[in-house]
Amino acid sequence: MSRYDILIFDLDGTLVDTRPGVLASFEYTLNKLGLPPYHDPYKFLGPPLQYSFSTLCGLDEKSTEEAVHIFRQKYRTEGIFNAELFNGIEDMLRTLKENGYTLAVATCKMEKYAKIVLEHFGIAKYFDFIGGADENRYEKSQVIYHVMEKPGKTDTSRVLMIGDRDNDVKGAETLGIPCLYALWGYGSAEEAAEVGALTAVNTPDECLRFVMEK
Repeated sequence: MSRYDILIFDLDGTLVDTRPGVLASFEYTLNKLGLPPYHDPYKFLGPPLQYSFSTLCGLDEKSTEEAVHIFRQKYRTEGIFNAELFNGIEDMLRTLKENGYTLAVATCKMEKYAKIVLEHFGIAKYFDFIGGADENRYEKSQVIYHVMEKPGKTDTSRVLMIGDRDNDVKGAETLGIPCLYALWGYGSAEEAAEVGALTAVNTPDECLRFVMEK
C-alpha cells in the first residue's frame, strides 16, 4: 500500500504551464497603473496576487485591490488560455486515478478560473475536488484547508501536497502536510531545499513513481 491516499496538486507550474498568460497579465496591469516593469517577473509565478502586488510591488491596500481587479479582468478575457499542459501530466493523473487515489487541486488562482483551465485542457475529470481562491480566501494554507474540508477529508496523515513553489511547501506545512516539489515548474532545487520540501522530482513520471512506492 502507498504511503498516501489523498494527493493535492497545485495548478500553475505543476499541472499547467500558465506562465505566458500570467506574465502578460501582470505586465499589462503594471503598465495600466503607470508602474515600471518589475525587475524579476518570475517572482509573480506562484504567490497570491495580493502578495505579489503589495509585497513585491509595494502597493498600498487600495492600489493592491485595484491591481488585482485589473489583472483578473485582463486574465479572464485574454490570458487564461495562453497556456499549455505539461508533458506527462495526463498520463500521471490517469494512472493515479486508476489506482484509487483521491486527487484534488489547491491553487491561489480564483476557483472559477481554475475549473475553466482544467476543463479546457481535459483534466478536470481526474479530480474529486478543485479548490481555489475567492475574495476572502487567497493564502495557500487557506485554499488547502478549503480543499480538505469540502470533501470531508480532515485527516492529514496520508495526504501529500504536490507543488512547484515555496508557498506550496509553506502552505502545506502550516497544516502538517508534506509537500513534494515539482522541478518541472517555476521553482528550483535550491528553493526546494531551502523551504524544506519532502523531496524534489524532475518529471511527472518521477512524481508517479515516488507516490506509488510501497
